[in-house]
Amino acid sequence: MKNVHLVAACGVGMASLAGMLKEKGCRVTGSDANVYPPMSTQLESLGIQLTSPYAAGNIPPDADMVVVGNAVSRGNPEAQEAVRRGVPTLSMPQAVARYFIEERESIVVAGTHGKTTTTSLAAWSLFALGADPSFLVGGVPKNFPVSYRLGQGRHFVIEGDEYDTAYFDKGPKFLHYRPRIVLLTSVEFDHADIYRDLDHVRESFRKLAAILPPDGLLVACADYPDVVAVAREARCPVIFYATRDGALPAGSGFVSWAVRGTGESGGMTGFRMEGAGQALDFRFPLPGLHNAANAAGVAIVLMRLGFPPGEIARTFERFAGIRRRQEVVGEFRGILVVDDFAHHPTAVRETIRAVRGRYPGRRIVAVFEPRSNTSRRKVFQREFTAAFLEADEVILAGVFGAETIPPEERLSPEEVAAELRASGRPAALLPEVDGIVSRLAASCREGDIVLIMSNGGFGGIQEKLRTALSPSPDPSAI
Repeated sequence: MKNVHLVAACGVGMASLAGMLKEKGCRVTGSDANVYPPMSTQLESLGIQLTSPYAAGNIPPDADMVVVGNAVSRGNPEAQEAVRRGVPTLSMPQAVARYFIEERESIVVAGTHGKTTTTSLAAWSLFALGADPSFLVGGVPKNFPVSYRLGQGRHFVIEGDEYDTAYFDKGPKFLHYRPRIVLLTSVEFDHADIYRDLDHVRESFRKLAAILPPDGLLVACADYPDVVAVAREARCPVIFYATRDGALPAGSGFVSWAVRGTGESGGMTGFRMEGAGQALDFRFPLPGLHNAANAAGVAIVLMRLGFPPGEIARTFERFAGIRRRQEVVGEFRGILVVDDFAHHPTAVRETIRAVRGRYPGRRIVAVFEPRSNTSRRKVFQREFTAAFLEADEVILAGVFGAETIPPEERLSPEEVAAELRASGRPAALLPEVDGIVSRLAASCREGDIVLIMSNGGFGGIQEKLRTALSPSPDPSAI
């Protein structure tokens, strides 16, 4: 394999794979329907040529392999051309497993919430502890220049997505990653476009637990009852951790750790882990008990790999976080702007709570774009309304790509806003980004926090808001 072409190369996973293939010595080309940052910028910096839009001629004549992203349909002209020419075609997870995980010890981080942060923390910690890991993350960790790394150590840390793999493989991506260790953060209903219900989601995670070898390890968050149900399918040892009283399974067959928050100070979230006859204290830069729980799961994995708790604690304090995960955009006119990827009601609720815990006494204006395949549907409309009650004011954008969702299935931001107002919470639907920015610039006051939540670009609202809130230059000073 020398010449590889990637179809849908601007996805985070695909762009990371492109960089890994380039490091392996391959010539890599790519295409996408639209070439867009941040991954297009990463690919350009690596010298990887991108073409757009899709066309059969984009595949070089000497391509040895074509890798297709999961957004690519069977009718894609490049997918059809690969079949016509007989060029071997793989999915992104197949390529990662075949060419990079190989004989390494695979640590798969899976779950409905927290995968990117947890994977990044595990990768950073192993790196800082001298284990020289490889990793592939579905985001950009601030401790590293890009979203992947090829190390010489025995560990490969990878974010295990439950979304489907490719047009020719509708199973979840994580089943390809040959897990030796799985860290399971959560199981809830999501991805309403491909999963029928919670039972369907749970079945995918059961398959993941079932493929762990008997000498492997499952570390599982018992705060979610469906995680406990899934963990019972594993043939290997299981270690549970939980923040909720009474959540840890009873009985002598499990090792368990209770996780308790110990407060915010100096920009750090403190938490204590109690279990196995020990009480261990950690500090972690990201706010919120949900983030502390994810860190606790990583600590358990690292301790089982033989690293001392004190050394783990020191690496946690130097974790810089992830882009677009409770990331501070800046403070303008005394108004703090925070950007987050939250798009599931549980994530929305916990993100708002985390920001409130980090910045007590400040008014939170939550700004949300329904953009994911699930959040655009009304399956969680009631849950979104309840989650937004955690904020002081709510602004909802229009449903992204609303025309692709049948009206009877589509989330109604108008109804969510009306329910919030009926509950005494100021709320408004402002369909366009420019209208949202104008409203925020006019109504926000010193001390407010604007919390932006979207799993997409949201029309560049972050930079538009930065411009709108920044003071205009004084003409007399020019």
